[in-house]
Amino acid sequence: MTQAIRTNGLTRHFGDFVAVDNINLDVAQGQFYGFLGPNGAGKSTTIKMLTGLLAPTSGSIEVLGLDFAANSLDVKRQIGVVPEGMALFGRLTAIEYLHFVGQMYGLDRAVTVQRSQELLEFMNLANESKKLITDFSHGMQKKLALAAAVIHGPRILFLDEPFEGVDAIAAGTLKQMLQGMIAKGATIFLTSHVLEIVERLCTHVAIINKGRLIANGSLDELRAGVQALDPTQDAPAQRLTLEEIFIRTIGAPASSPEQELSWLG
Repeated sequence: MTQAIRTNGLTRHFGDFVAVDNINLDVAQGQFYGFLGPNGAGKSTTIKMLTGLLAPTSGSIEVLGLDFAANSLDVKRQIGVVPEGMALFGRLTAIEYLHFVGQMYGLDRAVTVQRSQELLEFMNLANESKKLITDFSHGMQKKLALAAAVIHGPRILFLDEPFEGVDAIAAGTLKQMLQGMIAKGATIFLTSHVLEIVERLCTHVAIINKGRLIANGSLDELRAGVQALDPTQDAPAQRLTLEEIFIRTIGAPASSPEQELSWLG
């Protein structure tokens, strides 16, 4: 089967700083793929390269079997993106914005109108028809950004922190949509600091640190890898959470008494 995403030696420099360093990814079609790392690890830079928002310094990207550099327009027609900053047009209403996005993807006007209304109803935004996007709450803007990213029925959806600032009800709506897409064969590439959500949703996880890929595989494979590094642990008896896997893989230092804040507690 053609991989949904494949990179070879993907690298990005900003001057002398190496933000992403020689990353090789293989994401199968239909996977819910979590891409994790601490702040500044290179997650958002990687997503920007995978979606054509940023050119790699070196290396190659294939999406659905197409070389991105040679077929960027064809690739972009088949992907959806909710970027870190959302990049919405604040002076439009939600329905105006969705109509614009639908036309940008070349959808028939009748299809655009129908899908826009269905998406607004699904996201509980149908009653906000006269409000400008700039007056939306952060959570409402997140839901609208996701609606715009899926209006054309993408085969791959890239999500950069989709649950940040979203309340529990809205998060439940988003997870329902994402799981429905996976059930229909779509691929989702997710970055998030909310590891509990990643653990519930994702079947495969990669961890990046200081621009380098340091772990990649199913959750069970990552658990086995972490436990193999610590022979004192009883692997069959202990089921590590994703948070524990992440911390042990990154090697986060434990705080010492000298680092504690004396005026707290």
